[in-house]
Amino acid sequence: MYRVVLVNDDYTPREFVVYILVSVFRKDNSAARRIMVTAHQGGRSLVGVYTYDVASSRVDRARRLAGEAGYPLMLYTEEA
Repeated sequence: MYRVVLVNDDYTPREFVVYILVSVFRKDNSAARRIMVTAHQGGRSLVGVYTYDVASSRVDRARRLAGEAGYPLMLYTEEA
């Protein structure tokens, strides 16, 4: 299993982060906001724990969407 971690940055708007968490990682609005605020205040936040294939494909999709929107959204995976 692999953890997906969201890293705070000073450029990606909070609402876009929430959008990614809801649309890509299937979080409800409340959980997405909590994850975003935790990353904003503490520098990073756990998004969830997934199989390797799910974690890597969702991180890739989130990075692609962020890049298309012009944002440097930072996410990474690590072994749980």
